[in-house]
Amino acid sequence: MVTASFRFGTVGSPLATPKKPGGSVGAIQFSKSLGLEALELGWVQAVRVTEETCAAIRQAAEAYGVALSVHAPYFINLNADDEEWPKSRKRLMDAAHYGYLAGATDIVFHPGSYFGRDRRQVLSLAMSRLEGCLDELRRAGNPVILRPETMGKAAMLGSLEDVLEMSKLPGVQPCLDFAHLHARTGSGAMNTEDEWARLLETYARALGPQALSNLHIHLSGIEYGPKGEKNHLPLAEADLNWKGLFGVLKAFGCSGRILCESPILEEDALLMKKEWEALCAS
Repeated sequence: MVTASFRFGTVGSPLATPKKPGGSVGAIQFSKSLGLEALELGWVQAVRVTEETCAAIRQAAEAYGVALSVHAPYFINLNADDEEWPKSRKRLMDAAHYGYLAGATDIVFHPGSYFGRDRRQVLSLAMSRLEGCLDELRRAGNPVILRPETMGKAAMLGSLEDVLEMSKLPGVQPCLDFAHLHARTGSGAMNTEDEWARLLETYARALGPQALSNLHIHLSGIEYGPKGEKNHLPLAEADLNWKGLFGVLKAFGCSGRILCESPILEEDALLMKKEWEALCAS
């Protein structure tokens, strides 16, 4: 297999980002000083950024060689009712518009909830709405990839199968959160090398082998119960078999970005980078 290559970074600014210059520009500079080469802008509450600020973010990312993505606001639901959907849609479209202006290539979002409805009906509605968003973005000359994230609770739209189905649309690819996939089972499953290998085989069958060279991964430790995710944990405090996962990613020749969502963001991001480099050197 070809040796895989990943850029590592954090979801949101590293915790020790200096106050000056601060903001996303400071986070880019600080990430690079640590040896991290990716950053996911954490616009998770709302998109509150000017075009001028976006231009400064883009300039800094290009100058420091840091690859950018955006985590769109949490309050997006592709299965929202007709009254609520326009608000969800605007949040996603704002993240895509201003993210592109800031130099981001990928827009990660939580796809929503089933609300107890039939999964196939929910997916049909979700894909129709996503297609409408993509049509508008492309007409505006915006090439960003929309990435529905795998979610940590079984009641949420966002199983592996869900995001692979959505990714049949041109311009949609998954955000694979392996901690969420582990927690979603509620049983401690999805945590062995065999299970990770089967997952990547399924991914490659669905989207083509080339898709393994452009993975967008979220990773952290995670606490979970019978209904799934409770909260994120530092890697050392959780049972996630992340080192085994890295071995499988290497064996499959995967590459892309790995963004840390641990409570100790940059500390665990650097731990992952160190482990990956040691694995690839062995």
